[in-house]
Amino acid sequence: MGNTSVAIALTGLSFMMTIIWGEPLIRLLKTWRIGKIVREDGPDQHTAKMGTPTMGGFMILIPVTLITVLFNAVSIFGFDLLGRSVLLPLLAMWAYAILGMLDDWEGIRGKRRGLGMRARTKFAIQVLFAIAIAFALRDLLQVPQLLWFTAEETIVLGPWYIPIAVFIIVGMSNAVNFTDGLDGLAGLISATAFAAVGFVAVVQGQTFLARFCFSLVGALFGFLWFNVHPARLFMGDTGSLALGSTLGVVALMTGQWLIIPLIAVIPVSEALSVIIQVVYFRATKGKRFFKMAPLHHHFELSGWSETQVVQRFWLVSLVFTMLGVALVLVE
Repeated sequence: MGNTSVAIALTGLSFMMTIIWGEPLIRLLKTWRIGKIVREDGPDQHTAKMGTPTMGGFMILIPVTLITVLFNAVSIFGFDLLGRSVLLPLLAMWAYAILGMLDDWEGIRGKRRGLGMRARTKFAIQVLFAIAIAFALRDLLQVPQLLWFTAEETIVLGPWYIPIAVFIIVGMSNAVNFTDGLDGLAGLISATAFAAVGFVAVVQGQTFLARFCFSLVGALFGFLWFNVHPARLFMGDTGSLALGSTLGVVALMTGQWLIIPLIAVIPVSEALSVIIQVVYFRATKGKRFFKMAPLHHHFELSGWSETQVVQRFWLVSLVFTMLGVALVLVE
């Protein structure tokens, strides 16, 4: 119970740390003129967001990193493998954050202003990162490869584990990235998903992983303080790529990654909407399945306000997340 209390208490500490340094970060980004460039083909109401500071993912990363290192210092620098295991999701988070930062910077100041890094280049780097992480999960941490809801023993996937893990990490990285298009949406959805994985980690006795997840929840709440409509700050690819990949990693560490389509139902739906739109557009030579993809833009163009889309998507996410956690608790 004590470990659980500490893990949950870290949510509050992370929240306060994020709030405290939020204003200085926003001022710094404004000084450096690191502002969002809005898509020309997007909904008209989004033009007002032009110039809003982006790369706000650092607002989340810094407090989580400090808390994770300080509260697990003895285990990280000692001989406790369980404690050192939090280094992997932490390193994964920073690796994808740096990739996202380069993408954001390229889109703001680079040669591909307004576009960002080439999709093929970014995807290739994502896959390389994911392959390294997948091998570390399997061979260094030796995480449970798959825990079926009613199975008493871990299911070993053999050679299939690496490609499945890579698919989950890369897929979630891009899925959260697609979700990051409305004020507060990606933050709310991510916080809910990390809370679910943190709860699973508590049930499994993975104290350090639970602390890490709940630290992320608190930091995301702190970020949302500045990101709710009308947003004063966007997380950018710096935040969305990092959050998505990290969510995939921590889910893999629990072995309960089969609940990802439930706890991350909105990001998964957003990614599927993009795939469906592209495939349908090419198959029909120019026709669109959705009014616009990702999915949240379709509902905006259907008459929903930005706030309605965010609140309704989050309600759907909350219901499916509770279902996913319930499945984990099935005996």
